[in-house]
Amino acid sequence: MVTSSSLVYLIGLPLFGAVFLLLMGRKADKWGHLLATAMSAGSFALGVAHFLAMTNRATDERPLTQTLFSWIKVGDFDVDAALLLDQLSICFVLLITGVGTLIHIYSISYMADDKDRRRFFAYLNLFVAAMLLLVLGNSYLNLYVGWEGVGLASYLLIGFWNQKPAYATASKKAFVMNRVGDMGLSFAIMIAFATMGTVSFEGVKEAAERAGTPALTAMGIMLLVAAVGKSAQFPLQAWLGDAMAGPTPVSALIHAATMVTAGVYLIVRSNFVFDAAPTAQLLVVIVGAITLIFGAIIGMAKDDIKKALAASTMSQ
Repeated sequence: MVTSSSLVYLIGLPLFGAVFLLLMGRKADKWGHLLATAMSAGSFALGVAHFLAMTNRATDERPLTQTLFSWIKVGDFDVDAALLLDQLSICFVLLITGVGTLIHIYSISYMADDKDRRRFFAYLNLFVAAMLLLVLGNSYLNLYVGWEGVGLASYLLIGFWNQKPAYATASKKAFVMNRVGDMGLSFAIMIAFATMGTVSFEGVKEAAERAGTPALTAMGIMLLVAAVGKSAQFPLQAWLGDAMAGPTPVSALIHAATMVTAGVYLIVRSNFVFDAAPTAQLLVVIVGAITLIFGAIIGMAKDDIKKALAASTMSQ
């Protein structure tokens, strides 16, 4: 039977795989890829168990919270390192671990002749762990840690073959453009702290009913900037096509399935902000509409199948 105390293992398994393989070095070259795949598969199996358990509980009893430790406590401001598994996050948990495991399996053969295959799988595990933290954090601050972890892992994976200048340049471009978007998330957290005194999802949701429209509009716009960067939306879409220069499993894991959905998750998770800020909501629609059309046109114009898929993902 799965309980709230087992939420940490969803992240812990792939995180252990990443750290262990990086610390073991060349000693794990022969079997490291199998360990990394097993860690991702284990996390997926645990996610399925949580999903089945969730469907057997009443709707109001479905969310689970696990507090790991007290992270920041200054005066009345208190932030715990805590995990939240609810109906929204379980969808992303199954997507990340399910698709991630399939890509791990595919990578075993794809990277078979690469002398650094162990390190590649360690980075894959690191990405899965960071993405899980992003969708399981119970506050914007916890989400932010996973958000930056995903950015680091994508930089390492896109530039994995960094002996080729084009790949190294693509990884730097993705990293820098994502930092622009990350500033939006930083400012959104600051606005929540300054105007509402909390950064937890539940706290911001309750405070949004009392907060003024200008503060919520500003926070909504900053959240949109964050999503635009991570999900390669207009006008920060240029990095996605170049990032396809990396190994094909990276393109599948990061740019066609999981990382680019982080912006979607952020907007949906923050629905209570946008409900109270019509201007920010309108901007989401405008940016989405422009990107939808722009991405579809780019996709039709590309001869490289990976870049066509990147534009298709951006459009979707």
